[in-house]
Amino acid sequence: MNREPAFAPGDRVAVIGLGVSGSAAALLADFGGAEVYASDSAAGPGQVAAAARLEARGIAAEAGHHDMARILGSDLVVTSPGISPFAEVRQAVTAAGIRMIAEVELAYRSLTSRVIAITGTNGKTTTTHLTTHLLTSSGIAAEAVGNVGRPLSECALAERQPDWVVVELSSFQLADLDTFESEIGVLLNLSPDHLDRYRDVDSYYGDKARLFDRAGADPTWVLNADDPAVLELAAAAPGRRFLFSVEGEVATGAWSDPEGGLLARLVEGDSPVRWAYPDDIPLIGRHNVSNVLAACLAAVEAGVEPRTLSASLRSFRGLPHRLQPITERDGVLWVNDSKATNVSAAVAALNAFTRPVILLLGGRHKGQPYAALADAARQRARAVIAFGEAAPLIVSELRDTVDTVLVESGLDSAVKAAADLAQPGDVVLLAPACSSYDMFPNYMERGRAFEAAVVGLQPAESAP
Repeated sequence: MNREPAFAPGDRVAVIGLGVSGSAAALLADFGGAEVYASDSAAGPGQVAAAARLEARGIAAEAGHHDMARILGSDLVVTSPGISPFAEVRQAVTAAGIRMIAEVELAYRSLTSRVIAITGTNGKTTTTHLTTHLLTSSGIAAEAVGNVGRPLSECALAERQPDWVVVELSSFQLADLDTFESEIGVLLNLSPDHLDRYRDVDSYYGDKARLFDRAGADPTWVLNADDPAVLELAAAAPGRRFLFSVEGEVATGAWSDPEGGLLARLVEGDSPVRWAYPDDIPLIGRHNVSNVLAACLAAVEAGVEPRTLSASLRSFRGLPHRLQPITERDGVLWVNDSKATNVSAAVAALNAFTRPVILLLGGRHKGQPYAALADAARQRARAVIAFGEAAPLIVSELRDTVDTVLVESGLDSAVKAAADLAQPGDVVLLAPACSSYDMFPNYMERGRAFEAAVVGLQPAESAP
Protein backbone atom coordinates (compact mmCIF):
# COMPACT_ATOMS: atom_id res chain seq x y z
CA MET A 1 0.00 0.00 0.00
CA ASN A 2 1.42 3.33 -1.03
CA ARG A 3 0.42 6.06 1.38
CA GLU A 4 2.02 9.45 1.03
CA PRO A 5 4.00 10.46 4.16
CA ALA A 6 2.51 13.34 6.15
CA PHE A 7 5.84 15.18 6.24
CA ALA A 8 9.34 15.07 4.83
CA PRO A 9 12.49 14.41 6.90
CA GLY A 10 13.65 17.70 8.37
CA ASP A 11 10.17 19.23 8.46
CA ARG A 12 9.09 20.95 11.66
CA VAL A 13 6.18 19.10 13.27
CA ALA A 14 4.32 20.42 16.30
CA VAL A 15 2.21 18.03 18.37
CA ILE A 16 -0.55 19.53 20.53
CA GLY A 17 -1.42 17.42 23.55
CA LEU A 18 0.70 15.11 25.69
CA GLY A 19 -1.77 12.32 26.33
CA VAL A 20 -1.16 8.84 24.96
CA SER A 21 -2.08 9.91 21.42
CA GLY A 22 0.09 13.02 21.40
CA SER A 23 3.07 11.25 22.92
CA ALA A 24 2.85 8.44 20.35
CA ALA A 25 2.50 10.98 17.52
CA ALA A 26 5.64 12.81 18.70
CA LEU A 27 7.59 9.54 18.71
CA LEU A 28 6.34 8.62 15.24
CA ALA A 29 7.20 12.05 13.79
CA ASP A 30 10.65 11.87 15.39
CA PHE A 31 11.17 8.38 13.95
CA GLY A 32 10.33 9.79 10.51
CA GLY A 33 13.07 12.40 10.78
CA ALA A 34 10.99 15.45 11.68
CA GLU A 35 12.10 18.22 14.01
CA VAL A 36 9.44 17.73 16.69
CA TYR A 37 8.04 20.03 19.36
CA ALA A 38 5.28 18.66 21.60
CA SER A 39 3.35 20.64 24.21
CA ASP A 40 0.29 20.65 26.43
CA SER A 41 -1.39 23.58 28.16
CA ALA A 42 -2.07 21.35 31.18
CA ALA A 43 0.65 20.54 33.68
CA GLY A 44 -0.83 17.59 35.54
CA PRO A 45 1.31 14.63 36.60
CA GLY A 46 0.53 12.77 33.37
CA GLN A 47 1.55 15.64 31.11
CA VAL A 48 4.70 16.40 33.08
CA ALA A 49 5.75 12.74 32.99
CA ALA A 50 5.03 12.52 29.25
CA ALA A 51 7.11 15.63 28.53
CA ALA A 52 9.99 14.19 30.56
CA ARG A 53 9.86 10.89 28.64
CA LEU A 54 9.97 12.70 25.31
CA GLU A 55 12.80 14.99 26.44
CA ALA A 56 14.74 11.88 27.46
CA ARG A 57 14.40 10.70 23.86
CA GLY A 58 15.76 14.01 22.57
CA ILE A 59 12.35 15.41 21.58
CA ALA A 60 11.52 18.99 22.63
CA ALA A 61 8.47 18.88 24.89
CA GLU A 62 6.87 20.93 27.64
CA ALA A 63 3.82 20.74 29.88
CA GLY A 64 1.85 23.75 31.07
CA HIS A 65 2.71 25.96 28.13
CA HIS A 66 2.49 26.23 24.33
CA ASP A 67 5.39 27.98 22.64
CA MET A 68 3.28 29.67 19.98
CA ALA A 69 6.29 30.87 18.01
CA ARG A 70 7.46 27.27 17.55
CA ILE A 71 3.97 26.00 16.77
CA LEU A 72 3.23 28.73 14.23
CA GLY A 73 6.64 28.16 12.68
CA SER A 74 5.83 24.52 11.98
CA ASP A 75 5.23 22.86 8.64
CA LEU A 76 2.62 20.52 10.16
CA VAL A 77 0.57 20.48 13.37
CA VAL A 78 -0.74 17.20 14.77
CA THR A 79 -3.67 17.39 17.19
CA SER A 80 -4.68 15.03 19.95
CA PRO A 81 -8.43 14.21 20.07
CA GLY A 82 -8.89 15.90 23.44
CA ILE A 83 -7.99 19.36 22.11
CA SER A 84 -11.17 21.39 21.72
CA PRO A 85 -11.79 23.06 18.35
CA PHE A 86 -12.30 26.25 20.38
CA ALA A 87 -8.87 26.04 22.03
CA GLU A 88 -6.84 29.17 21.35
CA VAL A 89 -3.89 27.17 20.05
CA ARG A 90 -6.02 25.43 17.43
CA GLN A 91 -7.68 28.64 16.34
CA ALA A 92 -4.29 30.31 15.98
CA VAL A 93 -3.01 27.44 13.82
CA THR A 94 -6.12 27.61 11.62
CA ALA A 95 -5.82 31.38 11.26
CA ALA A 96 -2.17 31.00 10.23
CA GLY A 97 -3.12 28.54 7.49
CA ILE A 98 -0.82 25.80 8.79
CA ARG A 99 -1.73 22.25 7.82
CA MET A 100 -3.31 20.46 10.79
CA ILE A 101 -4.13 16.74 10.99
CA ALA A 102 -5.25 14.23 13.61
CA GLU A 103 -2.89 11.75 15.22
CA VAL A 104 -4.72 8.91 13.45
CA GLU A 105 -4.11 10.63 10.10
CA LEU A 106 -0.40 10.91 10.86
CA ALA A 107 -0.27 7.23 11.77
CA TYR A 108 -2.31 6.16 8.74
CA ARG A 109 0.35 7.59 6.42
CA SER A 110 2.90 5.16 7.93
CA LEU A 111 0.60 2.17 8.10
CA THR A 112 0.82 -1.03 6.06
CA SER A 113 -2.13 -2.74 7.78
CA ARG A 114 -5.60 -2.88 6.27
CA VAL A 115 -8.19 -0.76 8.06
CA ILE A 116 -11.57 -1.36 9.66
CA ALA A 117 -12.90 1.96 10.99
CA ILE A 118 -15.69 2.01 13.58
CA THR A 119 -17.60 5.07 14.69
CA GLY A 120 -21.00 6.07 16.05
CA THR A 121 -22.33 7.77 19.15
CA ASN A 122 -22.43 4.67 21.38
CA GLY A 123 -20.98 1.18 21.38
CA LYS A 124 -17.75 1.97 19.54
CA THR A 125 -15.30 0.46 22.03
CA THR A 126 -17.28 -2.74 22.58
CA THR A 127 -17.69 -3.24 18.83
CA THR A 128 -14.01 -2.47 18.16
CA HIS A 129 -12.79 -4.98 20.73
CA LEU A 130 -15.32 -7.62 19.67
CA THR A 131 -14.40 -7.26 15.99
CA THR A 132 -10.73 -7.64 16.89
CA HIS A 133 -11.53 -10.69 19.02
CA LEU A 134 -13.42 -12.33 16.16
CA LEU A 135 -10.48 -11.74 13.82
CA THR A 136 -7.75 -12.97 16.18
CA SER A 137 -9.83 -16.00 17.22
CA SER A 138 -9.80 -16.99 13.55
CA GLY A 139 -6.03 -16.65 13.31
CA ILE A 140 -6.05 -13.25 11.58
CA ALA A 141 -3.51 -10.82 13.06
CA ALA A 142 -5.43 -7.76 14.23
CA GLU A 143 -5.20 -5.01 16.84
CA ALA A 144 -7.75 -2.65 18.37
CA VAL A 145 -6.44 0.92 18.20
CA GLY A 146 -7.53 4.55 18.08
CA ASN A 147 -9.98 5.91 20.62
CA VAL A 148 -9.91 2.61 22.56
CA GLY A 149 -6.73 3.62 24.37
CA ARG A 150 -3.84 2.40 22.20
CA PRO A 151 -2.92 5.09 19.68
CA LEU A 152 -2.70 4.13 16.02
CA SER A 153 0.76 5.75 16.00
CA GLU A 154 2.05 3.02 18.32
CA CYS A 155 0.93 0.43 15.80
CA ALA A 156 2.60 2.37 12.97
CA LEU A 157 5.87 2.32 14.95
CA ALA A 158 5.82 -1.45 15.41
CA GLU A 159 8.45 -3.48 13.61
CA ARG A 160 5.72 -5.85 12.42
CA GLN A 161 2.27 -4.44 11.83
CA PRO A 162 -0.86 -6.64 11.98
CA ASP A 163 -2.86 -7.67 8.93
CA TRP A 164 -5.76 -5.50 10.12
CA VAL A 165 -6.15 -2.60 12.48
CA VAL A 166 -9.62 -2.06 13.92
CA VAL A 167 -9.72 1.68 14.55
CA GLU A 168 -12.25 3.27 16.87
CA LEU A 169 -12.80 6.83 15.66
CA SER A 170 -14.41 9.57 17.72
CA SER A 171 -15.96 12.59 16.03
CA PHE A 172 -13.00 14.63 17.32
CA GLN A 173 -10.56 12.37 15.45
CA LEU A 174 -12.69 12.31 12.31
CA ALA A 175 -12.73 16.11 12.24
CA ASP A 176 -9.01 16.30 11.40
CA LEU A 177 -8.72 13.47 8.86
CA ASP A 178 -7.35 14.13 5.40
CA THR A 179 -6.40 11.04 3.36
CA PHE A 180 -7.48 8.37 5.85
CA GLU A 181 -9.45 5.58 4.16
CA SER A 182 -11.04 2.44 5.56
CA GLU A 183 -11.60 -0.71 3.55
CA ILE A 184 -14.44 -1.53 5.92
CA GLY A 185 -16.31 1.33 7.63
CA VAL A 186 -18.87 0.80 10.39
CA LEU A 187 -21.40 3.40 11.55
CA LEU A 188 -23.20 2.04 14.60
CA ASN A 189 -25.75 4.74 15.49
CA LEU A 190 -26.24 8.48 15.79
CA SER A 191 -27.78 10.57 18.55
CA PRO A 192 -27.00 14.02 19.99
CA ASP A 193 -23.76 14.11 21.97
CA HIS A 194 -20.88 16.44 22.82
CA LEU A 195 -23.13 19.47 22.55
CA ASP A 196 -20.79 21.11 25.04
CA ARG A 197 -18.22 21.04 22.23
CA TYR A 198 -20.33 21.33 19.07
CA ARG A 199 -22.54 24.28 18.23
CA ASP A 200 -25.38 21.95 17.17
CA VAL A 201 -26.25 18.36 16.27
CA ASP A 202 -25.62 18.93 12.56
CA SER A 203 -22.01 19.92 13.28
CA TYR A 204 -21.51 16.75 15.32
CA TYR A 205 -23.06 14.57 12.60
CA GLY A 206 -20.97 16.43 10.03
CA ASP A 207 -17.77 15.20 11.64
CA LYS A 208 -19.16 11.65 11.74
CA ALA A 209 -19.87 11.95 8.01
CA ARG A 210 -16.16 12.34 7.36
CA LEU A 211 -15.96 8.55 7.61
CA PHE A 212 -17.44 8.52 4.09
CA ASP A 213 -15.50 11.47 2.65
CA ARG A 214 -12.63 9.45 1.26
CA ALA A 215 -13.80 6.04 0.10
CA GLY A 216 -11.21 3.62 -1.23
CA ALA A 217 -11.44 1.77 -4.53
CA ASP A 218 -14.02 -0.72 -3.27
CA PRO A 219 -15.12 0.17 0.28
CA THR A 220 -17.61 -1.81 2.35
CA TRP A 221 -19.98 -0.05 4.74
CA VAL A 222 -21.66 -1.73 7.70
CA LEU A 223 -24.68 0.38 8.65
CA ASN A 224 -27.47 0.35 11.23
CA ALA A 225 -30.73 -0.24 9.38
CA ASP A 226 -32.68 0.74 12.51
CA ASP A 227 -31.27 4.27 12.61
CA PRO A 228 -32.63 6.63 9.92
CA ALA A 229 -29.90 9.20 10.66
CA VAL A 230 -27.22 6.60 9.87
CA LEU A 231 -28.83 5.67 6.56
CA GLU A 232 -29.24 9.32 5.60
CA LEU A 233 -25.63 10.17 6.43
CA ALA A 234 -24.33 7.26 4.33
CA ALA A 235 -26.82 7.63 1.47
CA ALA A 236 -24.38 9.08 -1.07
CA ALA A 237 -21.34 7.02 -0.10
CA PRO A 238 -20.07 4.77 -2.93
CA GLY A 239 -19.30 1.12 -2.27
CA ARG A 240 -20.92 -2.06 -1.03
CA ARG A 241 -23.13 -1.92 2.03
CA PHE A 242 -24.37 -4.42 4.56
CA LEU A 243 -27.12 -3.53 7.00
CA PHE A 244 -27.70 -4.83 10.51
CA SER A 245 -30.95 -4.76 12.45
CA VAL A 246 -32.49 -5.90 15.71
CA GLU A 247 -35.95 -4.97 14.42
CA GLY A 248 -36.33 -7.18 11.36
CA GLU A 249 -34.85 -8.89 8.32
CA VAL A 250 -32.63 -6.99 5.86
CA ALA A 251 -31.94 -7.70 2.18
CA THR A 252 -28.18 -8.01 2.66
CA GLY A 253 -26.55 -8.04 6.07
CA ALA A 254 -27.42 -9.54 9.44
CA TRP A 255 -30.33 -9.38 11.86
CA SER A 256 -31.56 -10.90 15.10
CA ASP A 257 -34.48 -13.30 15.18
CA PRO A 258 -37.26 -12.97 17.79
CA GLU A 259 -35.36 -15.24 20.19
CA GLY A 260 -32.17 -13.17 19.96
CA GLY A 261 -30.09 -15.35 17.64
CA LEU A 262 -28.23 -14.01 14.62
CA LEU A 263 -29.14 -14.61 10.98
CA ALA A 264 -27.37 -13.31 7.89
CA ARG A 265 -27.63 -13.03 4.13
CA LEU A 266 -24.64 -11.62 2.26
CA VAL A 267 -26.05 -11.95 -1.26
CA GLU A 268 -29.51 -10.55 -1.96
CA GLY A 269 -31.98 -13.33 -2.68
CA ASP A 270 -30.00 -16.07 -0.93
CA SER A 271 -31.54 -18.01 1.94
CA PRO A 272 -30.63 -16.76 5.44
CA VAL A 273 -27.82 -18.53 7.29
CA ARG A 274 -27.71 -18.81 11.09
CA TRP A 275 -24.55 -17.29 12.51
CA ALA A 276 -25.24 -17.63 16.24
CA TYR A 277 -27.79 -18.68 18.85
CA PRO A 278 -29.04 -16.51 21.73
CA ASP A 279 -26.81 -18.26 24.27
CA ASP A 280 -23.77 -17.34 22.18
CA ILE A 281 -24.28 -13.61 22.80
CA PRO A 282 -22.08 -12.64 25.78
CA LEU A 283 -23.40 -9.11 26.40
CA ILE A 284 -26.42 -7.61 28.15
CA GLY A 285 -28.97 -5.52 26.28
CA ARG A 286 -30.61 -5.19 22.89
CA HIS A 287 -28.21 -2.42 21.90
CA ASN A 288 -25.34 -4.87 22.40
CA VAL A 289 -27.00 -7.35 20.05
CA SER A 290 -26.80 -4.54 17.50
CA ASN A 291 -23.10 -4.13 18.25
CA VAL A 292 -22.55 -7.89 17.87
CA LEU A 293 -24.26 -7.88 14.47
CA ALA A 294 -22.03 -5.04 13.27
CA ALA A 295 -18.87 -6.73 14.56
CA CYS A 296 -19.77 -10.04 12.90
CA LEU A 297 -20.41 -8.38 9.54
CA ALA A 298 -17.11 -6.47 9.67
CA ALA A 299 -15.19 -9.59 10.72
CA VAL A 300 -16.69 -11.79 8.00
CA GLU A 301 -15.96 -9.14 5.38
CA ALA A 302 -12.34 -9.14 6.63
CA GLY A 303 -12.02 -12.89 6.11
CA VAL A 304 -13.50 -14.63 9.16
CA GLU A 305 -15.40 -17.84 8.36
CA PRO A 306 -19.03 -17.46 9.49
CA ARG A 307 -18.99 -20.99 10.96
CA THR A 308 -16.45 -19.82 13.58
CA LEU A 309 -18.52 -16.90 14.87
CA SER A 310 -20.60 -18.83 17.39
CA ALA A 311 -17.61 -20.20 19.34
CA SER A 312 -15.69 -16.92 19.11
CA LEU A 313 -18.63 -14.94 20.48
CA ARG A 314 -18.92 -17.27 23.47
CA SER A 315 -15.28 -16.67 24.40
CA PHE A 316 -15.58 -12.86 24.38
CA ARG A 317 -15.63 -11.10 27.73
CA GLY A 318 -17.37 -7.75 28.07
CA LEU A 319 -15.37 -4.63 28.84
CA PRO A 320 -15.25 -2.89 32.23
CA HIS A 321 -17.64 0.00 32.90
CA ARG A 322 -20.07 -1.11 30.18
CA LEU A 323 -23.14 -2.77 31.72
CA GLN A 324 -20.70 -4.59 34.00
CA PRO A 325 -22.38 -6.53 36.83
CA ILE A 326 -20.54 -5.79 40.09
CA THR A 327 -22.37 -7.92 42.63
CA GLU A 328 -25.81 -9.16 43.62
CA ARG A 329 -26.45 -8.55 47.30
CA ASP A 330 -29.68 -9.11 49.22
CA GLY A 331 -31.47 -9.65 45.91
CA VAL A 332 -30.23 -6.35 44.43
CA LEU A 333 -28.04 -6.40 41.30
CA TRP A 334 -25.48 -3.58 41.09
CA VAL A 335 -24.35 -2.67 37.56
CA ASN A 336 -21.59 -0.30 36.42
CA ASP A 337 -22.23 1.44 33.09
CA SER A 338 -20.04 4.48 33.76
CA LYS A 339 -19.27 4.62 30.03
CA ALA A 340 -22.89 5.70 29.41
CA THR A 341 -21.80 9.32 29.13
CA ASN A 342 -24.74 10.59 27.08
CA VAL A 343 -28.51 10.40 27.28
CA SER A 344 -28.99 7.84 24.49
CA ALA A 345 -26.50 5.48 26.15
CA ALA A 346 -28.36 5.80 29.45
CA VAL A 347 -31.65 5.00 27.67
CA ALA A 348 -30.09 1.89 26.11
CA ALA A 349 -28.77 0.80 29.51
CA LEU A 350 -32.20 1.25 31.12
CA ASN A 351 -33.87 -0.73 28.36
CA ALA A 352 -31.45 -3.63 28.90
CA PHE A 353 -33.34 -4.66 32.07
CA THR A 354 -36.79 -6.00 32.79
CA ARG A 355 -36.31 -5.69 36.56
CA PRO A 356 -37.10 -2.36 38.30
CA VAL A 357 -34.11 0.01 38.15
CA ILE A 358 -32.72 2.53 40.61
CA LEU A 359 -30.87 4.78 38.16
CA LEU A 360 -27.85 6.89 39.13
CA LEU A 361 -27.56 9.93 36.85
CA GLY A 362 -25.11 12.79 37.08
CA GLY A 363 -21.77 14.38 36.41
CA ARG A 364 -20.96 17.28 34.11
CA HIS A 365 -23.75 18.33 31.76
CA LYS A 366 -23.02 17.81 28.05
CA GLY A 367 -25.84 19.86 26.59
CA GLN A 368 -28.49 17.16 26.03
CA PRO A 369 -31.95 17.38 27.61
CA TYR A 370 -32.56 14.71 30.26
CA ALA A 371 -36.24 14.80 29.38
CA ALA A 372 -35.28 12.39 26.56
CA LEU A 373 -34.94 9.78 29.32
CA ALA A 374 -38.54 10.23 30.41
CA ASP A 375 -40.17 7.38 28.46
CA ALA A 376 -37.55 4.82 29.44
CA ALA A 377 -37.56 6.04 33.05
CA ARG A 378 -41.35 5.83 33.21
CA GLN A 379 -41.24 2.19 32.06
CA ARG A 380 -38.10 0.92 33.82
CA ALA A 381 -36.97 3.17 36.68
CA ARG A 382 -38.39 3.03 40.19
CA ALA A 383 -36.30 6.05 41.15
CA VAL A 384 -33.53 8.33 39.90
CA ILE A 385 -30.64 9.34 42.15
CA ALA A 386 -29.12 12.57 40.78
CA PHE A 387 -25.57 13.58 41.75
CA GLY A 388 -22.79 15.90 40.59
CA GLU A 389 -22.93 19.26 38.82
CA ALA A 390 -25.90 18.30 36.65
CA ALA A 391 -28.04 17.00 39.53
CA PRO A 392 -30.39 20.02 39.85
CA LEU A 393 -31.03 20.06 36.10
CA ILE A 394 -31.69 16.31 36.05
CA VAL A 395 -34.20 16.60 38.87
CA SER A 396 -35.96 19.57 37.28
CA GLU A 397 -36.42 17.70 33.99
CA LEU A 398 -37.41 14.27 35.37
CA ARG A 399 -39.22 14.85 38.65
CA ASP A 400 -42.65 14.87 36.98
CA THR A 401 -41.89 11.47 35.40
CA VAL A 402 -40.17 9.44 38.11
CA ASP A 403 -39.32 9.72 41.80
CA THR A 404 -36.06 11.67 42.07
CA VAL A 405 -33.55 12.12 44.86
CA LEU A 406 -30.99 14.92 44.68
CA VAL A 407 -27.68 14.08 46.37
CA GLU A 408 -25.63 17.18 47.03
CA SER A 409 -22.39 15.36 47.84
CA GLY A 410 -20.46 12.80 45.81
CA LEU A 411 -20.88 9.38 44.27
CA ASP A 412 -20.45 7.55 47.59
CA SER A 413 -23.55 9.33 48.91
CA ALA A 414 -25.47 8.48 45.74
CA VAL A 415 -24.61 4.80 46.22
CA LYS A 416 -25.77 4.94 49.85
CA ALA A 417 -29.02 6.63 48.82
CA ALA A 418 -29.60 3.92 46.20
CA ALA A 419 -28.94 1.21 48.81
CA ASP A 420 -31.55 2.75 51.09
CA LEU A 421 -34.16 2.72 48.29
CA ALA A 422 -33.37 -0.64 46.67
CA GLN A 423 -35.59 -3.65 47.23
CA PRO A 424 -34.98 -7.33 46.44
CA GLY A 425 -35.38 -7.81 42.70
CA ASP A 426 -34.14 -4.31 41.82
CA VAL A 427 -31.17 -3.30 39.71
CA VAL A 428 -29.04 -0.36 40.84
CA LEU A 429 -27.58 1.02 37.63
CA LEU A 430 -24.89 3.66 37.23
CA ALA A 431 -25.58 5.06 33.74
CA PRO A 432 -24.75 8.74 34.31
CA ALA A 433 -25.70 10.33 30.94
CA CYS A 434 -22.97 12.90 31.73
CA SER A 435 -19.23 13.23 31.50
CA SER A 436 -17.19 12.52 34.62
CA TYR A 437 -15.14 15.71 34.63
CA ASP A 438 -16.83 17.41 37.56
CA MET A 439 -15.42 14.79 39.97
CA PHE A 440 -13.22 12.32 38.06
CA PRO A 441 -10.60 12.57 35.30
CA ASN A 442 -12.44 9.98 33.18
CA TYR A 443 -15.34 7.53 33.15
CA MET A 444 -13.02 4.68 34.22
CA GLU A 445 -12.10 6.36 37.50
CA ARG A 446 -15.78 7.08 38.07
CA GLY A 447 -16.63 3.43 37.43
CA ARG A 448 -13.92 2.24 39.81
CA ALA A 449 -15.17 4.64 42.48
CA PHE A 450 -18.69 3.26 42.04
CA GLU A 451 -17.44 -0.31 42.40
CA ALA A 452 -15.48 0.59 45.54
CA ALA A 453 -18.51 2.31 47.06
CA VAL A 454 -20.70 -0.73 46.34
CA VAL A 455 -18.16 -3.15 47.79
CA GLY A 456 -17.85 -0.91 50.85
CA LEU A 457 -21.58 -0.94 51.63
CA GLN A 458 -22.48 -2.51 54.95
CA PRO A 459 -24.54 -5.69 54.65
CA ALA A 460 -28.18 -5.02 55.39
CA GLU A 461 -28.17 -7.17 58.50
CA SER A 462 -25.28 -5.26 60.09
CA ALA A 463 -26.35 -1.76 59.12
CA PRO A 464 -27.10 0.49 62.08
